[in-house]
Amino acid sequence: MVFPRMMNPPGNSDISIGNSQTLNSSVNILFVGFDMTSLQPFRGTAADVQEGSRKWLLRHFTALSKGQQAGAAMISGTYGNEKPLVIRVPFMTCALGIVSLPLMALVTCVLISSIFHFEDSTRTHCHVPNYLPSISAAISLSPECHIWRLCVGLHSAPRLLVAFAYFKFYKVRFAARLPESALAYLSLAFSVSENLGLLLLTYVSSSETYLVHKEGFVLFLLSSFAYMLITCRLWKAIKRFSLNPEDAKSHHWKVRLLILNLSFCAFATFFYIKHNLYCESGSYTLFALFEYLIVFSNMAFHMTAAWDFRSHDVMVISCSEPKDF
Repeated sequence: MVFPRMMNPPGNSDISIGNSQTLNSSVNILFVGFDMTSLQPFRGTAADVQEGSRKWLLRHFTALSKGQQAGAAMISGTYGNEKPLVIRVPFMTCALGIVSLPLMALVTCVLISSIFHFEDSTRTHCHVPNYLPSISAAISLSPECHIWRLCVGLHSAPRLLVAFAYFKFYKVRFAARLPESALAYLSLAFSVSENLGLLLLTYVSSSETYLVHKEGFVLFLLSSFAYMLITCRLWKAIKRFSLNPEDAKSHHWKVRLLILNLSFCAFATFFYIKHNLYCESGSYTLFALFEYLIVFSNMAFHMTAAWDFRSHDVMVISCSEPKDF
């Protein structure tokens, strides 16, 4: 940083300040500042400062240019002389895309079932009036099942990548700490198990093999509970040692969504048992409603990854290579 200071040479200046200003003599400017390289104070004229700044900028941009050349050489060594195709997407955009696929699929399936297949999707063994289809019924008819399977299948692979990104993040954050380091492995295991349970209940509908569909639903539900509990425990430890308010906000919403998810599950279980025992009109409708809320709260919990990886981008680097046939 450079600070200019005006110095009037004795006997050679005539400066008056009033309604009109006159400057009849040359004024020398003495610059006092710090050398940006050695951090030592210096004194000199404007020409000295200009020359020093020029030299510092030249050294700085020369080093930057060398770093860029090294990066280019690394890419060139990896991909040859061909310029690679680089796709860079903010993680927030990826998170919205991953969550929106099953969300829009679920809404679409419920709407189609309610409008075009109302009787088939709301019929139960009790034969009492119901007004909403359950998720299992909504995704078992055609074309609803095809929409659901397509969207869930598309979102499953990126979701696994996010699970491994969390695992790597936890391993770096809790490298030598117990039990957090062990919980990182459990978090990955339950995240993969949750995804597998979702795929199982998706591709085996209740109208095809009810027992397998039911087991997939139970696997999904229990794995999601365990994953959310472990995640809240890990982020409690992160919040304790973090000064970033975004980490505290992420933990706060994770706990809220976990409590909501458990509450919705308790209400859904209550109305499901009540419907099977007493066959009351409307009980299955309330069960279906709380089933929707379970899924929505689960999606919202996973959406908090947008806060956790807010400063990260997803990059895909592709380069065509010659093929030998």
